[in-house]
Amino acid sequence: MADVKFSGIYTALLTPFDQNGKINEKALVDHIHQNIAAGATGFYVNGSTAESFLLTEAERKYIYELVAAEAKGKCTLLAQIGAISTDQAIEYAKLCEKLGYDAISSVAPFYYKFGAEQITNYYFDIVNEVSLPMIVYHIPALSGVALGAAAFEKFLTDDRFAGVKYTANDYFLMEQIKTAFPNKVIYNGYDETFLAGLSMGADGGIGSTYNCMVDKYVKIKKLFEQGKMAEAQAVQKEVNFIINIFIKHGVMAAEKEVLNQKGLAFGDCRRPFAPISEEGKREIAERVMPLL
Repeated sequence: MADVKFSGIYTALLTPFDQNGKINEKALVDHIHQNIAAGATGFYVNGSTAESFLLTEAERKYIYELVAAEAKGKCTLLAQIGAISTDQAIEYAKLCEKLGYDAISSVAPFYYKFGAEQITNYYFDIVNEVSLPMIVYHIPALSGVALGAAAFEKFLTDDRFAGVKYTANDYFLMEQIKTAFPNKVIYNGYDETFLAGLSMGADGGIGSTYNCMVDKYVKIKKLFEQGKMAEAQAVQKEVNFIINIFIKHGVMAAEKEVLNQKGLAFGDCRRPFAPISEEGKREIAERVMPLL
């Protein structure tokens, strides 16, 4: 069995911005506490949902520090420290180790189409510099890096690698990884197929839309564990109805609009993302908010 400490439901935190484009500390702090109260196991900090690659280095560090100050000891904290530069990723990892995070995670280095050996070296260079366990962030649709079974074997046979954030639709590969390494934690990454991931061996999930409805994912996991598949499917269908509306209007912009309508002042996404349309705001108010 995977480490119970790392199994569960993790909100991939959004980054709230005020009207001047600065990080809204109060909104983020309030959101953290509301998520913990709603049943989140912990947080995935500075991942894709956080718009992390649109943040400055100083902003990323500030978010690591703020989340640790508010949530350390109250839940499990996973820090996404990925960067194109190995040295930059190590710098983030060392900061998070100092701040008391429970684990680090990293997307594969992207853009330059690094070879398999270079990508492998990237991960091992990081874990050689810190004592925190590493969770490999597998998201080929965005990173352009499709790790295969051989790559996962290299990582997961090493005790310094705790598991995988698996954001892909190849559930056969997910099952093969979990079967080969039952003591490693596997997180389902696509929210719309959370129940499918659980059925193929995932120990929990890390998700973007958890920001808006973490309680629903907690419920799906509980129902699945109780063997109540029909009930779990019903909740997943409700989640997917909402996600389909989010996709129509831009997922992160729509999530922020939900939180704005809840009074948390998350603002808009950072450019080049576009702000949500007035039509999107109305549809969220009329069709999404009554379900939350």
